Amino acid sequence: MKISTGAFDLTGGEKGDAPHFPILLGLGPDIDPRAAIGDKGYASRANRDAARKRGVIPVIPHKANEKATPAFFAKVLYKGRARIEQAVGKLKRFKRIALRCGKTKRNFASFVALAAGFILIKSVNTA
Repeated sequence: MKISTGAFDLTGGEKGDAPHFPILLGLGPDIDPRAAIGDKGYASRANRDAARKRGVIPVIPHKANEKATPAFFAKVLYKGRARIEQAVGKLKRFKRIALRCGKTKRNFASFVALAAGFILIKSVNTA
């Protein structure tokens, strides 16, 4: 029996998340995603091309100043992004994560994994 777990990538507080988009596409369980949902911060041609190269549909809204915007946008899929925001909100309820008390990347990542485990256990027991 194989147990697949979620994964995350930590970046420095002063660094942007958008350059790590190709890394995020490769994280997680051994399941090929069908769509990658992100906010306007990930709106770049390079990120969309990286998703398409992996066979993933990029569900990233276009910025207002982009020149070539398609007429169709998958709004129904984008609404699923609220679940991601809610999960991050639940993580930030843990004081050590909200205040970024971990001095090293390893310690902070450990607390994020522990908090995610607590959230998962609570959701399974209350469902």
